[in-house]
Amino acid sequence: MRWFIVKEGSSPETLSLGEFLRARRERLTPEDVGLPFYGRRRTPGLRREEVAQMAHIGTSWYTSLEQGRVSNPSDQVLDSLAIALRLSSGERRHLYTLARPVERELVHASQEVTLGLERTVLALDPNPALVLGSSWDMLLWNKAAELVFRLPAFTKDRVLKPNWLRRFLTDSETRRNNPDWEAKAQVMIARFRADYAYFQQDSRFNELIEELLRTSEAFREHWPKHDVQITVDCHKRWTNPSIGEMEFEYVTLQQPDHPGIKIVIYTASPATGLRLKDLLEM
Repeated sequence: MRWFIVKEGSSPETLSLGEFLRARRERLTPEDVGLPFYGRRRTPGLRREEVAQMAHIGTSWYTSLEQGRVSNPSDQVLDSLAIALRLSSGERRHLYTLARPVERELVHASQEVTLGLERTVLALDPNPALVLGSSWDMLLWNKAAELVFRLPAFTKDRVLKPNWLRRFLTDSETRRNNPDWEAKAQVMIARFRADYAYFQQDSRFNELIEELLRTSEAFREHWPKHDVQITVDCHKRWTNPSIGEMEFEYVTLQQPDHPGIKIVIYTASPATGLRLKDLLEM
């Protein structure tokens, strides 16, 4: 059985896989996995040999995996590591994505918004809707999104696209209007980390990471933790000082032929929809 390939160098993908494994190992304690505890340790988390033993693989090979010197681990090995490291379903999916880098064509997939998608998003008013590129650059948004999220008026001629994550992390008014901003920032960074697994060769993505490491304290704190969260449909409620309390059902959609593009829709409750409709007609 072929379990892995050992490479002389390390690629960004294998390094990211190794960093993720290390972060997940260091967050666990012996008590978490049923191992005996013999007092405080010099370094946080489990030892590499403990993870290797629980995953039924060699310690030297697991060490090479963490150090980015191994690629293409088998599904059997990935499953064993997911169990040993107590990964959630989202983290397990992330592990597989890191271990199976996407084709280069996906990285360079078109970020153009089709006419049909444009008309669909604009027609969703008074429900806020926007289209995000692979690195969360905002490619399109409707009038309701402009109102709810204080966005500039959309124009196709805009050269520099606003970025959804940068705006949330660095805009002072956004922070003031969100009492639970810290928790939301942590979730958004974890979702951004999950998306990054698909686009590690994307220069725009990497430039944004470098920028946010310089400009955002929250990003500097949470990005190295390698926490991931898969975007799911959910209920959202918050209060906007100029609009009042708002309530939405949040969904994210992707087109099969444009995997680098996300359509984000906030479907308003009846009361919220009526209020937004009145404001948009003023």
